[in-house]
Amino acid sequence: MTDLPDKPAPSGRPLDRAALERVLARASELQAGTSEPTEAMTEDQLIELGKEVGLSPEHVRQAIAEEQTRVAVQQPAGRVTGVFGPNTAWAQRVIPGTQADILARIDRYMQGQEALAVRRRYAERITWEPRRDFLGQMKRGFGLGGRAYALTRADEVGATVVPVDSARVLVRLDAAFSDARRRSVTGGGVVAGTGLAGAGGVIALAATMPGSSMAVALMIGGVWAAIGGVGFTAVAKSYRSNVERAQLALEQALDRLEHPEPPRQGTLFDVLSSVIR
Repeated sequence: MTDLPDKPAPSGRPLDRAALERVLARASELQAGTSEPTEAMTEDQLIELGKEVGLSPEHVRQAIAEEQTRVAVQQPAGRVTGVFGPNTAWAQRVIPGTQADILARIDRYMQGQEALAVRRRYAERITWEPRRDFLGQMKRGFGLGGRAYALTRADEVGATVVPVDSARVLVRLDAAFSDARRRSVTGGGVVAGTGLAGAGGVIALAATMPGSSMAVALMIGGVWAAIGGVGFTAVAKSYRSNVERAQLALEQALDRLEHPEPPRQGTLFDVLSSVIR
């Protein structure tokens, strides 16, 4: 009688790395949909698990950092969203440096170069809002420094910095436009509604006046409605442009962090700002 092997021979088709990642992701989704309790895993455990499936510790650490900096954003649904676009802009990048140093540098940049003021400070995050003092308004109004100050159109700007390893951090910058978007939608609706109301008024007036030309009334009403539609489109386009410019400003801020420029001589406006602060 032959001896049985201690372990059964492996069966089934071998899975490549891409298929393995899809299987793990799907298994996680299936387990999340059940009532089975799951235990939280530490960073070291995740790194070891990643090694078992062929993922480098460097990439796992970066993925963990990205999860820690992720900001949950609820995008409004509906046709209006398709016209006005998103209510947030964000950018992220892995940059050499320490958490404390990068947070300090991005804070100096946002206050000095983007005319923002600190709203809240946390251990890993800082949020800013537009400066509302006289110098801040003058800086934006006259475009001092040759900048557009696109981030001042946001309701709030934030930076989250999470260490990836001892020499690098993941920086996520985000700009929220929820209130600005709501105002744009309301303003665009008022413009469009005014055009439609004007068109309806002209047609109704023509219908009640003997001898009036309904064809002329329809033409004039169509012009009113078209003006309202053009106004609505212009408001939506202006909002989308503000978000796009903010997106570019966030990318430029990350460029400055990644490739610092030599210190420049302070201008008179910078001196005045420092004295007032």
